[in-house]
Amino acid sequence: MTDIVDELKWRGLFAQSTDEDALRKALADGPVTFYCGFDPTAASLHVGHLVQVLTVRRLQQAGHRPLALVGGATGQIGDPRPTAERTLNDPETIAAWVQRLREQIEPFLTFEGANAATMVNNLDWTAGMSAIEFLRDIGKHFRVNKMLTKDSVARRLESQEGISYTEFSYQLLQGMDFLELYRRYGCVLQQGGSDQWGNLTAGIDLIHRLEPGATVHALATPLMVKADGTKFGKSESGAVWLDPEMTTPYAFYQFWLNVDDRDISRYMRILSFKSRAELEELEKLTEERPQARSAQRALAEELTTLVHGGAQCAAVIAASKALFGQGDLAELDEATLSAALSEVPHARVSELAPLVDLLVEVGLAPSKSGARRTVKEGGAYVNNVKVADGEVAPDAGELLHGRWLVLRRGKKNLAAVEVVPAG
Repeated sequence: MTDIVDELKWRGLFAQSTDEDALRKALADGPVTFYCGFDPTAASLHVGHLVQVLTVRRLQQAGHRPLALVGGATGQIGDPRPTAERTLNDPETIAAWVQRLREQIEPFLTFEGANAATMVNNLDWTAGMSAIEFLRDIGKHFRVNKMLTKDSVARRLESQEGISYTEFSYQLLQGMDFLELYRRYGCVLQQGGSDQWGNLTAGIDLIHRLEPGATVHALATPLMVKADGTKFGKSESGAVWLDPEMTTPYAFYQFWLNVDDRDISRYMRILSFKSRAELEELEKLTEERPQARSAQRALAEELTTLVHGGAQCAAVIAASKALFGQGDLAELDEATLSAALSEVPHARVSELAPLVDLLVEVGLAPSKSGARRTVKEGGAYVNNVKVADGEVAPDAGELLHGRWLVLRRGKKNLAAVEVVPAG
């Protein structure tokens, strides 16, 4: 066992708990069986979920036993959002998403040994329960006046849309989850984000009512917010997903590489498994030479390896270097190259035009005269090869994988041309 509470606090992962001293003692005396829930409201987890997934991993590495709950039942309801009702998905879709989320979470945990993880699904104890049983056995122990104080509920009640009974009842379902896991597995700790505090304590209250003398705890991690006030986990193209079909490994890597210097130290502590000494050294490098982006590169490599594997991470790094002239573009596989080029300005053409026209087409030059000037000054590159004559069209034999040209102006301005058949 390690003093995991101090570790979580140092990393900025301890927002609040029901009783810190009691929790600290329970974890020190451990092992403690704990759970964290994930609702299948989409086909993939996104990077915002990494805070919880990796905190579960930390607690398991400290000797505690995790229950990772993917909510086949709660996913059909949806935790209330501050602004509007959720769109409900059919049970078949939810079941498919449950399986996909399980497969994403499992690689982060260990399923062998004394503190082996267990995957659980709350549909197992809700599917056979009638509405009358739910209201009688669970609903009776909740007080509406207390339920109304939850932030997301209160905001919705003040809005024109109001809140449906369906979403209002979500905290009963999550409270029942904690009760069932306490009874089935001896689970005494629920972990979640601080925006879930009302749901976390609802489960504790329910256990205290139905299991007199039980000692259970809640631990909340802080919400991640960017220094500029925008939501963590969003890029210009939308949410950053863990599924490689929804966000390519290249785009995933680039998201972390582009983290604001004001945020990187906090993100490193929360998400990295590097030691304190390593993190403090990276923080020092960021202060002394921010342009090197040493911390961003370290976090990008660590998380891309964790989520997508070492081979994918190596391919992404090779692509990043090759695009800027530090490697051979021809050695990149088509999928990695296509993913990388989808992140830069690009144009689709049916036939290759002179380079000056292509530079204007992709936005690397404002006009043909500007493009000619770039070529004359030695700043125009096709597939990392400097071009001396801009009036000549690149040869079809130069196309990477028969379809791509990588254009570069100077050292850092990239674009791509994709040749597609006419019509």
